[in-house]
Amino acid sequence: MAHTDQRQEESAHVHHVVPIRTYLLVFAGLMILLVLTVAASFADFGGFDRAITLAIAAAKAALIMAYFMHLRYSQPLSIVFAGVGIIWLLILLMITLSDYLARGGVVPAG
Repeated sequence: MAHTDQRQEESAHVHHVVPIRTYLLVFAGLMILLVLTVAASFADFGGFDRAITLAIAAAKAALIMAYFMHLRYSQPLSIVFAGVGIIWLLILLMITLSDYLARGGVVPAG
């Protein structure tokens, strides 16, 4: 009886084997996004500077979460919890931004 329980527990914790080629492609993608980040810091996009850099950062975070945190191959509940964490982060950022914008201009002391 204990032997079958152990076998079921081991089969429930089988890890997905990711080929090295996939990791190399993700690394290449992250390096391309890094170059885009540096290039965007020198370019002037007007009011879209922050939006572009945030979009690049979100793409990097998505690659890291999908492949290095193995969310791509995990159970749907893990993906739901990761999504809830991102939503919670966005809520906190929106609260912080609304407080910052409600204060008006900050006058330096002196």
